[in-house]
Amino acid sequence: MLIRIVRLTLEPARVAEFLRLFQESEDQIRAMPGCRFLELWQDADQPHVYCTHSHWDSADALNAYRRSALFGQVWPATKVLFAAPPVAFSVRPAVLPPAPGQI
Repeated sequence: MLIRIVRLTLEPARVAEFLRLFQESEDQIRAMPGCRFLELWQDADQPHVYCTHSHWDSADALNAYRRSALFGQVWPATKVLFAAPPVAFSVRPAVLPPAPGQI
């Protein structure tokens, strides 16, 4: 599983536009092959900063979405709302070694 976090700093006056765009596309994104989870977070201290948090079966599934017609519509419409460049990264759950004495 791949977890994708994208931090979006929006122009404060355009937050409502972003939220409408997210609501219009979230179910379609969730329906993309390999998407297992999608939610939107709002920064606790900066109300114009949001993060998308999504889970994908693999990097290939995420990249297929990023090559899709849906992404080609949603991302350009979202980018024009930014006050700063987005910050995106992918992570996986960490695999920890067994604790001493638990082998």
